[in-house]
Amino acid sequence: MFWDKITGKKNIENIEEGKKEINKVGLEDSVRKNEEIIKDLIGESSDVVFRKFNLAKDEESPAMLIYIDGLTNTDILNLHIIKPLLSDLKEEDLTENSIEEQVDLITESIVTTHEIKLEKKMDKLITAALSGDSILLIEGLSQGFIIASKGWDARSISEPTTESVIRGPRDGFTENLRTNTSHIRRRLRDPGLRVKGVAVGERSKTDIAILYIEGVANPHIVDEIMNRIKSIKVDGVLESGYIEQFIEDSPFSPFPQLQHTERPDKAVGNLLEGKVAIVVDGTPFVLIAPAVFEQFYHSPEDYYNRTVIVSLLRVVRVIGLMISLALPALYIALTSFHFEMLPTVFALSIAGGRAQVPLPAYLEAFLMEGIIEILREASVHLPNVIGSTIGIVGGLILGTAAVDAGLVSPAMVIVVALTTIGSFTAPTYSVSNAIRILRFILMILASSFGLYGLVVGLIATSIHMASLKSFGIPYLTPYAPSRLEDLRDSIIRFPLWKMNFRPTLMRTKNSKREEAKEEGDKN
Repeated sequence: MFWDKITGKKNIENIEEGKKEINKVGLEDSVRKNEEIIKDLIGESSDVVFRKFNLAKDEESPAMLIYIDGLTNTDILNLHIIKPLLSDLKEEDLTENSIEEQVDLITESIVTTHEIKLEKKMDKLITAALSGDSILLIEGLSQGFIIASKGWDARSISEPTTESVIRGPRDGFTENLRTNTSHIRRRLRDPGLRVKGVAVGERSKTDIAILYIEGVANPHIVDEIMNRIKSIKVDGVLESGYIEQFIEDSPFSPFPQLQHTERPDKAVGNLLEGKVAIVVDGTPFVLIAPAVFEQFYHSPEDYYNRTVIVSLLRVVRVIGLMISLALPALYIALTSFHFEMLPTVFALSIAGGRAQVPLPAYLEAFLMEGIIEILREASVHLPNVIGSTIGIVGGLILGTAAVDAGLVSPAMVIVVALTTIGSFTAPTYSVSNAIRILRFILMILASSFGLYGLVVGLIATSIHMASLKSFGIPYLTPYAPSRLEDLRDSIIRFPLWKMNFRPTLMRTKNSKREEAKEEGDKN
């Protein structure tokens, strides 16, 4: 066995050492020996195909095509690789030429795929085969041909499910990396758009593409993102969430420091602002970096509608944020510690509703919020039809039954309902998770110290958010530190023809949005 030749023993430790040594091993000039090595590396797998044939008419001159069934495009394999090799061999004996001439004939005349290259390292050939390409080995050549033949079944382009809009494009990213980069290329026909590829994962070797606009993006931010991604050491990357957790600045903060999106138009909009898009093969969620808190409450259709409507909607989202964050804690503080602050009629109404409730206000709030979180989690992981049914049953029947049974007051049901509805105003799901966590922390503080605890909790949250950075960019920009120019695209959005400059927080090389166009007109 090949492992025995490298390590002398066949155990776990020596196999790991063998994997490191294989990176230095080149190919043999014998097809049979190379076949043995590859079989030892890949193992006896039924989906690995070793297609043998001869390059000569009469004599024995073996060659071999190696590919993974299910990862290769059968049309490319049959029409552009196997058929040309076998049909051209009937007309010309390749063995009459030197090895160099055979290589030239195969690369320039016989194989008709769009990409073919020579490789002498065994590990790169194995990786190429496991990525869907085909490997061609010929007798007497200590190198192998990597022939582009990727092609597997993939989900068709569909509307994003997590970022639905009323007005805007309906196509979304898919699990195919090249399909996703083509989405961006189609919308952004800028020669300055750069797509840098890197493979991450010692075993999965997941393809990742880093996209940015040369001349617009800050090169220091681009280099920092590239360095963090290249320094990742992990067995496998199965989703962009792996990358997010490895490269974010503050992993223990509940607030997301990178934004993910399924929408190509949203990714392009961020690229035009000087940000970087990270596309991971195998997931429709593309990461946007850097990210500040404000952008999580911006929707792509904010830029497709008029400024008055958009500004009003953003104000509604901010109100929804405050309600979902502080309303339960405020209810606990007022009903448990500061009842005298409520208007008399309102206080009497709440007291009448709570007259038959055996639980104190804070336990009542925790009970209802806990039930809502259970229902929310149950509806997320069930099919859509059943999930909506769970929401109706939990929200209407269970709430009504709890009030009739005297377990909770009607006012508490209203508070929880408003809190839940307010959390749904966030266009991005990841930031609503942070609000859910902070809501319970504020409820605990309000249960212990009343309004003082609530205020201290809000101040501590603000201090924490002000201390966060995303690749060097302050998290609360443009408010702290204040960026007057960036306030044109904050809660109140200015008309598009007034937004002439890119966000100053990104420190872009080309700060004016139309500068390149103006220079072109002058020329």
